[in-house]
Amino acid sequence: MNFLSLIESKREGKTLAPEQIQEFIREFTAGTIPDYQMAAMLMAIYFRGLTTAEITALTLAMRDSGDVLKFLRDERLLVDKHSTGGIGDKVSLPLAPLLACLGFRVPMISGRGLGITGGTLDKLDSIPGFKTLLPAGKIVDQVQKIGCVICGQTDRMVPADKKIYALRDVSGTVPSIPLITASILSKKLAESLDALVLDVKFGCAAFMQTRTDARKLAKAMVALGNECGVNTRAILTDMNTPLGRAAGNWLEVKESVACLEPISCSRRRESAHSSPKNSWRGLTSAATEINDLSLLVLDCAAHLLVQTRKAKTLAAARNQAADCLASGAPRKKWDEMLVAQGTDLGAFNKKLALDHTAPVVVELKAEKPGFVSRCDARLIGEVIRDLGGGRLTKESGINYDVGIDRLAKPGEAVQKSSVLARIHAGDQSQAKSACVRLRAAFEISARRTVTDPLVIEVISSSK
Repeated sequence: MNFLSLIESKREGKTLAPEQIQEFIREFTAGTIPDYQMAAMLMAIYFRGLTTAEITALTLAMRDSGDVLKFLRDERLLVDKHSTGGIGDKVSLPLAPLLACLGFRVPMISGRGLGITGGTLDKLDSIPGFKTLLPAGKIVDQVQKIGCVICGQTDRMVPADKKIYALRDVSGTVPSIPLITASILSKKLAESLDALVLDVKFGCAAFMQTRTDARKLAKAMVALGNECGVNTRAILTDMNTPLGRAAGNWLEVKESVACLEPISCSRRRESAHSSPKNSWRGLTSAATEINDLSLLVLDCAAHLLVQTRKAKTLAAARNQAADCLASGAPRKKWDEMLVAQGTDLGAFNKKLALDHTAPVVVELKAEKPGFVSRCDARLIGEVIRDLGGGRLTKESGINYDVGIDRLAKPGEAVQKSSVLARIHAGDQSQAKSACVRLRAAFEISARRTVTDPLVIEVISSSK
């Protein structure tokens, strides 16, 4: 194969044939195409783009560059969810056991964080003994027996994506919708899914800053997922404010477990029943107190129930998911998953009972009464990263115990000296510095501001 001629063709905006894409992905994975030539191809794609047929061919070639999970035929459909990442985004943790209890199989292959965006595997690494790296056979066996797994991709799953992403990261080609689409979906297609819901975030702390860019990415992924035989739907969600009340690896695990606890589940169910039509708008303040995490978990589950025809409407699906969560079964399923992946449940529960595990905890308090009008997710993410809770590079170590919790959210009333957030730090110096920086993340207004709904838009195959 003359790869140089393919680079030149794409540089000139020409369309590559599927077999040409399959061949160069195969040869690059095998090491016969040098990195500098692939980097040139990625830059040509960045500027010239890819057609739908080219994106499909690239995605399937990347999927087929390694092992694809193979499951026995089962009445339980295979489903998953993917998020483009954000601050406090811990939805995957409670969602996987909930979906398993709703009668699905969930082979959730997740990733690590980089920079200010937290990774699902980093959160799980804060759990005593939990194993995030499993062989393919173990992944399949656990999904069949328990119904869910959350782990990283094996060395033999989608190796082409690992090599290509490493080049994108150092060649300035990460923000390419065709390349993002192929990267995300090649890994999800390797799970042999029946249905997939995508949480595409936009805002100050999201990869896609604007709703317009997020919609473009969502539409591209939905079109490709459905083209490849997976019933795919996307929701656009706001990431200007952190999700939930906590951000930071262990603190997010604690909040995830609280989401699964059948405490105040009657209120959670009431929130599902009170939602008009296909939206969470119009919730009472009491329902809002359950927090946006629970609502987004239920929303993702509801969409998958509708996509797989286990529910006729989103309203009915939300009720079904809320009832399941209220039953306490997903909380037990969570423990079952933890034990299967090596967790010392006694040590986990002992750690869970602690108010904090970081050496220093400091409260940030309001300087005046009013209503929270801004809680800047990007600044909060940067503070957590600099506390040691995130990575500046892929090689950076992580302090799993640091972070921020008890976040006051937009629209909430505060009094002078009310707690806006708690900072969990490694030492007093870190805590003091973080407290000064974190104050700028909050604004307090004299009047309550109207907040936008968390889910802004739904993009399905019919659109």
